[in-house]
Amino acid sequence: MIMKMNRTNSASLFERAQKTIPGGVNSPVRAFKSVGGHPVFIKKAKGAYLYDVDGNQYIDFIASWGPMILGHAYAPVVEAIQEYAPYSTSYGAPTELEIEMAELICSMTPGIDLIRMVSSGTEACMSAIRLARGYTGKNKIIKFEGHYHGHADSFLVKAGSGLATFNIQTVPGVTAGVANDTLVAPYNDLDAVKKLIGENKGEIAAIIVEPVAGNMGCVLPATGFLEGLRKICDEESIVFIFDEVMTGFRLSAGGAQEKLGIQADLVTYGKVIGAGMPVGAFGGKQAIMEHIAPLGNVYQAGTLSGNPIAMIAGYTLLKELKSNPHIYEELNQKTAYLHQGLEKILSNWGQPYVINRFGSMISIHFSDHPVTDFATAASANNDLFKKYFHAMLDQGIYLPPSAFESWFLNNALTYADLDKTIEATHLALSSF
Repeated sequence: MIMKMNRTNSASLFERAQKTIPGGVNSPVRAFKSVGGHPVFIKKAKGAYLYDVDGNQYIDFIASWGPMILGHAYAPVVEAIQEYAPYSTSYGAPTELEIEMAELICSMTPGIDLIRMVSSGTEACMSAIRLARGYTGKNKIIKFEGHYHGHADSFLVKAGSGLATFNIQTVPGVTAGVANDTLVAPYNDLDAVKKLIGENKGEIAAIIVEPVAGNMGCVLPATGFLEGLRKICDEESIVFIFDEVMTGFRLSAGGAQEKLGIQADLVTYGKVIGAGMPVGAFGGKQAIMEHIAPLGNVYQAGTLSGNPIAMIAGYTLLKELKSNPHIYEELNQKTAYLHQGLEKILSNWGQPYVINRFGSMISIHFSDHPVTDFATAASANNDLFKKYFHAMLDQGIYLPPSAFESWFLNNALTYADLDKTIEATHLALSSF
């Protein structure tokens, strides 16, 4: 029998938060609307564990939505932040640290000649699209249903993750003109992309894609899909953009580009390059990036871009990942171990399921068919996921509070943690 955890302090804080914060949260998926109940308010985190305001400990499979690759409060990152904080938290002027960060990213990632720091993944993707439009002189973009590239207007058309959680696919506040310039294709469907291009010949500035989708659960690219997109972009003079806010420096030291052997024209990054601090970046080929101001006429600016605290935190993390590539093998082995354990439990359960995994990203879908795009993810039994989520939460396992999110493993997880998670799944499913 699973005993419900006491989370009265979280409930009280949520009630209080709703009086001054829309919906009581500063990002919609945190509201637990998809799974029901009230959100858990976190007090601190260390290594693989979260600790809430009621004193409960959880094994964390969110890792701040990806960036905590080495675990929370990783000592070298904390020490670096403490060392730099007394120098001031912002200058609004250049620093040598920004150069070192740019040099490090360019040295780790294929095809990045120049990179511009920004303050979030949303800003990175928004800026990459603007750059693609300015570079090509064309206005329309192609994105994929269920892929989330931040909350800029261009991307909130059939986006995934948080929007899917709230069943929002048409967003008030996004003008018809913007929506008309955003063309949407199903993920893993090259024919649909070709059809859109044929119908909008010479008008497509960019194709933007999550190379491994993480905003409808973990969904892998079909064999030949990304290669096909690369070929189309070359043939049609379209800028090919990889959104690596989730996959960058997580799947490998060179991100999805290195792991999959496919080079994009532009790449976007998010919080991973700040070790969880609010930060982002976009970079790519010099011929395109030199159109950004002050070199070119495509304007982008930000007072906090290259923030010194975010830069030293990210630099410390990325340097560790570059110096110790075995970290990725360890993470992959742990994720495979978890996959095998979950597979054993679920296969004996007698109900349909799908487990998708790529590197250290993994997700469970209660589905009787493969999950390869947003439509197949959305048609899974998400009511069953809600029960599973809460049963796991009450056993101290913190999963993404939505069926439309990938799990992210961190290397502070032990095999004992994974065994506990596997056993918790057994108890959860037995309680239904």
